Amino acid sequence: MIPDESVLVAAARDGDERAFRRLVEPLRGPIHSLCYQMLGSLHDAEDAYQESLLRAWRGIGSFDERSTLHTWLHRVATNVCLDALRRRTRRVVPLDYPPDGPGRSTAEAGWDPHIEPYPNGELGIEDGFAGPEARYERREAIELAFIASLQHLPARQRAVLILRDVFSFSAAEVAATIGATVPAVNSALQRARRTLEERLPDRSQQWTLRALGDERVREVVDRFVDAFESAELDAILGLLADDATFAMPPFDEWSRGRDAVGDSWLMPSGPAGELRYSSARANGQPALGTYRLAADGHRFEPIALDVLALTPDGLVSQVVVFRQTDVFDRFGLPPSLAA
Repeated sequence: MIPDESVLVAAARDGDERAFRRLVEPLRGPIHSLCYQMLGSLHDAEDAYQESLLRAWRGIGSFDERSTLHTWLHRVATNVCLDALRRRTRRVVPLDYPPDGPGRSTAEAGWDPHIEPYPNGELGIEDGFAGPEARYERREAIELAFIASLQHLPARQRAVLILRDVFSFSAAEVAATIGATVPAVNSALQRARRTLEERLPDRSQQWTLRALGDERVREVVDRFVDAFESAELDAILGLLADDATFAMPPFDEWSRGRDAVGDSWLMPSGPAGELRYSSARANGQPALGTYRLAADGHRFEPIALDVLALTPDGLVSQVVVFRQTDVFDRFGLPPSLAA
């Protein structure tokens, strides 16, 4: 507990909103990332985070301090997310920029239509593990491959795995959170782990990025940007791994293999000079804000956020394109670029 937590809890019970904010602010990153891991969507995670704070504020009187505030808030947020998943309906896909080119369905590829990129830097997601029993580092647990794999788990299995293997909760704490027995939690955890082991890559992006080093990662990303801005298709293909994939959730388009990606919507279709890129970070991975020259020729307007995965030998193994340009500011990206 923080030194004055008991004092702040008592003040919050008496209706002191400033005391409540002081209690919950240090937990913003972990609670927000929990909501994202459960829901896969930045927008849904924002709503769940706010709902969690509201429920916690209204229920602070029930916090008896037998558990830590950290545990109690995670319990509140988990149940908010479980409620949200029960209400969730399939997201409607806009029709203003349909994909073209060959591909396989995003459902087959493992991409839930709700998945959105995550601005881990802004929310202070730290390196390392959340606790001694955690199986996944905090940054590993927001990588796109991890988030996509989580969406294949039933909601309660998802909650069990996140609380046990990401946040290092005990089986008893998880059981109290979701209203289950300890044996039921342990059984759900084993099933969830098997599903993730079948879907996750052998190496996380955090492992790969550390192996490459910051300078090599910047070099790869700079070469990728130069090739796209120059519309040099051969150079782009030369940067892709043999089994590279391209996806654009929530659209029904997914490609695997260098040739298939080369025939996909990802490749530039206009002359050199129509695209510009700005570097960012998303989901603990290299990302690029993509901009296209506006009709007036005076500025480049945002069109997509590309999240990259790399191989240990410095090739691009995955490009996931998100068309939510309204979140550019969350990733430190400018609203436009001067021509």
